[in-house]
Amino acid sequence: MSFWEYLGSRHQQILVDAYQHASVVFQCMVVATLLGVVIAVVTYRSEWAGNLATITTATLLTVPALAMIGLLIPIVGLGVPPTVIALTLYGLLPIVRNAIVGLRGVDPSLVDAAKGIGMSRAARLTRVELPLAWPPILTGIRVSTQMLMGIAAIAAYASGPGLGNLIFRGIASLGSSNALNQVLAGTLGIIVLALLFDAAYVLIGRLTIPGGIRA
Repeated sequence: MSFWEYLGSRHQQILVDAYQHASVVFQCMVVATLLGVVIAVVTYRSEWAGNLATITTATLLTVPALAMIGLLIPIVGLGVPPTVIALTLYGLLPIVRNAIVGLRGVDPSLVDAAKGIGMSRAARLTRVELPLAWPPILTGIRVSTQMLMGIAAIAAYASGPGLGNLIFRGIASLGSSNALNQVLAGTLGIIVLALLFDAAYVLIGRLTIPGGIRA
């Protein structure tokens, strides 16, 4: 069976796997973004706290994905839970690092001006600092998403959702007629999803970043 024939005969299952893959990455990115920005907001004013946050999230990223998921299985079981936890942890570093850099890069004179007109600390953060730090934060989100697209494939090891199931089934059945087709379909599916997500982030950047501060 050729690759195109395989796609034609299995397209429904491939689409389901692709939807699950995109869904789990998107949901984990939402959680990782919220956690990463909160961590950055709490730590960016202190040099040592910011460094600690960056080092800690970087250390999490050094743990091999297969080992991370393997360590989580005895605690939370198989399926979605270890996948979500692992992907969220892996997605933190680029967001935390870029958010800290972005917040520290805000012109102090703008913050002082906002303070001078009576803005509270929370108002300065939400209306001045975070909007100005948004371009590097969005870059961190884009980097995290590209990483998680690939890492999510390993979730199939823990019976997780996504296109990794195709890849693992293909590897497990090497020598069979459809083994290569399964690996190729899963791999190309992940690449296509990564490109679509990145295109969406480019569009979000154009819609949310004013031309004066757009990189």
